[in-house]
Amino acid sequence: MAPSTNPSVATNLSDNDVQAIDQLRELYARLRKELGRVIIGQNDVIERLAICMFARGHALLMGVPGLAKTLLVSKLAETMSLHFSRIQFTPDLMPMDITGTDILQDGADGRREFQFIKGPVFANIVLADEINRAPPKTQAAMLEAMQEQKVTVVGKMFRLESPFFVLATQNPVEQEGTYPLPEAQLDRFMFLIELDYPSEAEEILIARTTTGDALPELTHLLSGNEIVEHQHLVRRIPVPDHIYEYAAKLVRKTRPQGATAPAWLKPLVSWGAGPRAVQFLILGAKARAALHGSYMVRLEDVHEVALPVLSHRVITTFAAQAEGLDAKQIVKRLISETMEER
Repeated sequence: MAPSTNPSVATNLSDNDVQAIDQLRELYARLRKELGRVIIGQNDVIERLAICMFARGHALLMGVPGLAKTLLVSKLAETMSLHFSRIQFTPDLMPMDITGTDILQDGADGRREFQFIKGPVFANIVLADEINRAPPKTQAAMLEAMQEQKVTVVGKMFRLESPFFVLATQNPVEQEGTYPLPEAQLDRFMFLIELDYPSEAEEILIARTTTGDALPELTHLLSGNEIVEHQHLVRRIPVPDHIYEYAAKLVRKTRPQGATAPAWLKPLVSWGAGPRAVQFLILGAKARAALHGSYMVRLEDVHEVALPVLSHRVITTFAAQAEGLDAKQIVKRLISETMEER
């Protein structure tokens, strides 16, 4: 008997889910086109941001100043009718400047009482600009929000509205007066997204597009509730057993103490990726599959998300730094070798 060509039969998806995946693929194409009216190039960056958002993850953007990191995030929020908030991290920023605090106010009956004033973290998309310029105490104020989607202020717990998406930026050229993010906080970010300089043709087009009177207003494509529905859809994308096994195998190879780590990697890596990396590999692959209209996760989906998932979770040794090797180069080699083994 010939296999069914109906994706709902082949993947155990409902007919409604199949239709929703088709709609999400079309929506993603419209999103890229709409952002392309303002953001020139950076197609890979836009895809990775979309993957993070629909997978309920957070992203860390790395790039030198002037690559439109802030503009990209604000325009992404504009296309999705979401509440956007920007926090400029500075050395004197305090945790209460992020979460909010109780302020003594005059009540209607004339008595004075404390009233909680929400901070900028109470938004759908939060841009933590230059997060490494704030001290660790302030950086830690974001941890609870990112991991549990809530904040605790003076013993009171406040839930954050869904969808909730944190985008943090770092400028790698700034070393003086910065506080590197600890590994525990880096691990909370699903992707490390690196932005590079545009090509010459793109740079000319940037100058043509952005030096006019005003930037175009973008069309609202999605509401918050629709994004949450698509996030649930992504979780339902089927994953074959061999994909789970491949993701776990790849992550376990990053750990120099493990038996499966290649011999060349052990002197170069002091600490490898943890179980959260396996989760993010699968979730990222699910989101990418849905955005491209696939009804099942494929191996190529895992390969496409492996570098942004692993590159900030592999901690290099002094020997690697002496050889001029960074985590990105090590992860690329590991991915290439793991692909050849199949």
